[in-house]
Amino acid sequence: MNKIIITLLALAVCILASAQTPVETEYSDSALMSHSLKEVVVSASNGTRSRYQITNTDLIGQAQLVRAACCNLGESFTANPSVDVSYSDAATGARQIKLLGLSGTYVQMLTENVPNLRGAAIPYSLGFVPGPWMQSIQVSKGAASVKNGYESTTGQINIEFLKPQGTDGVRGNGYLDSKLRQELNLDGSIHLTDRLSTSLLLHFENRQTEHDGNGDGFMDMPRLRQYNVMHRWAYVSPGFISQLSARILTDSRKSGMGSHSHPDASMPRYDITVDTRRYEMQWKNAIMRNDSHATSLALILHGSIHDADNRFGNTIYDVTQKNGYAQLMFESDIADAHNLAFGASLNYDHFSEHAGGDAIVLPDGATVSSAETTTGVYAQYTFKPSSALTLMPGLRYDHSSLYGSFVTPRMHVKYSPTGILTLRASAGKGYRSPHALAENTPLLASGRRFFVADHFSQEEAWNYGASANLNFPIAGKTLDINAEYYYTHFIHQMVMSVDGIAGPYTVSFGNLHGKSYSHTLQIDATYPFFEGFTATGAFRYTDARTTYDDGTLRHRPLTSRYKGLLTISYKTPMEIWHFDVTGQLNGHGELYDRSPFPTYFQLQAQVTREFRHFSIYIGGENLTNYRQPNPIISAANPWSQAFDATQTWGPLDGAMAYIGFRMKFEKF
Repeated sequence: MNKIIITLLALAVCILASAQTPVETEYSDSALMSHSLKEVVVSASNGTRSRYQITNTDLIGQAQLVRAACCNLGESFTANPSVDVSYSDAATGARQIKLLGLSGTYVQMLTENVPNLRGAAIPYSLGFVPGPWMQSIQVSKGAASVKNGYESTTGQINIEFLKPQGTDGVRGNGYLDSKLRQELNLDGSIHLTDRLSTSLLLHFENRQTEHDGNGDGFMDMPRLRQYNVMHRWAYVSPGFISQLSARILTDSRKSGMGSHSHPDASMPRYDITVDTRRYEMQWKNAIMRNDSHATSLALILHGSIHDADNRFGNTIYDVTQKNGYAQLMFESDIADAHNLAFGASLNYDHFSEHAGGDAIVLPDGATVSSAETTTGVYAQYTFKPSSALTLMPGLRYDHSSLYGSFVTPRMHVKYSPTGILTLRASAGKGYRSPHALAENTPLLASGRRFFVADHFSQEEAWNYGASANLNFPIAGKTLDINAEYYYTHFIHQMVMSVDGIAGPYTVSFGNLHGKSYSHTLQIDATYPFFEGFTATGAFRYTDARTTYDDGTLRHRPLTSRYKGLLTISYKTPMEIWHFDVTGQLNGHGELYDRSPFPTYFQLQAQVTREFRHFSIYIGGENLTNYRQPNPIISAANPWSQAFDATQTWGPLDGAMAYIGFRMKFEKF
């Protein structure tokens, strides 16, 4: 691996030396950005959509993030109609993302354009990114750019953190809710010189009280304590930018039967513990020449260690993932209408898994170790023959030490025949290396037996999409209407079959034999009715089906068929008061045994009062007080095969109120 990284560095030097007309780049990471795109954007209550960006992307900025109180990543999409976030189980508090009707494993998660929060980090990753740390979130739907790798199937979610070279000062955020969850966030930046800056980001989260709202003897939410620290450095000069960051995370969750439960004296207490430690380091460098060709060269190095110890009753599952990533990127405007980007990447993953107890059946025994090294090259060409039309084909070639060589083609087209209409179309492939238990650890909160196949094919899927965006002037204001359709078709897929051919009370992970696909149709509209008042309405229909190991093609369990959303936002003159209300209608679906779950409605609201250096906010979530009845099956006998805490489709907590503050003391 060291030899490969040295080779990449040498290649960077050679390219830079040979470049006669360097250029400026268009990285969405502002730490590596030397120029801003001159584009028109449409601001909505649920985010910002660029009319001129070739991909179908929503930008969730800080103005939208603060509407979710002191949120983490999993709580940042409440007003976004495209992304669903639900609980993975009723015991650990783990959340999962769904995009285009499919689970978050098919969404490529990026932090500042670096593939991250993968593999073993997936189950609890949405709680690992504090909301006050985020500068923005970009949600790209469908086939994404080949620059960031081959793992995107349904889209990409990129997180931009606060930058050291941003505003010099100190910011804080405190939060307390009616369930006695406490959060404290602090971040500060110092400009040591005109070019050198540093920042420190701190996060503490604590919830130690036990709540059992439905009286089943199990805690509704785990006792949780998290410490999260990131230290960043940035050097910014006219022609060179370097950014270094290091991060340490500890996350401890304890759940299961509450201390006030009274199990049968002959039956031991069922406890759940999840202890996670995560370490990350990243170094990004960019060389830019601000001439007519905007040439840029960037090198990214990233490494992480993710170590998680899990116990569900008598079942033990410990996993450690070590990851190393390197990418070299070159980009240039070779002519007025032509942009060329190419690069090379290396990704290394090492998994060490240990299973204890009788519930998990692994093909190679209780302890499994595996490693995969993937090297790749890509090229992407952007052609703009006219002001109305943009074409962006891209192609990657990668070689995996486990799966051999594979090619990832992607194509994007944007056409704006008038100033009010923008049409987009995309098509492309996505690949993914599956890890059955590491990516689905919360499923162990059940009495089922788990069978893992001795070999998985690399997951492979095509995604096709089309969208139309209309910005129609009405009464001196602009009505923004967006309609989009996406189809995802799997060629190879890891399929989880519950109570399949292995028998009742089992979960089997195996390869797809048959069809697996998802259709998603969404329409949303935003209109500013009067000064300070904006409303967004959206409706989405999903048809996601998979062939399971018994040969039947059926709807994917725990997936809502449709979703309706209405968001209202009002700001008083001078923006002293902010009022935000979001209502969600979550459609019906089916459970593993094909029995239905119902449609339900949720409501959340928040009021914010701004002062000069601080603000106070109060609000409530799930104000309809709807909760899934009896989310844990056979809670009275957790040591039986029938025990199951994983069939969650609705809220686990009732109505919740919160209060918090934000402060900032900035030097401009």
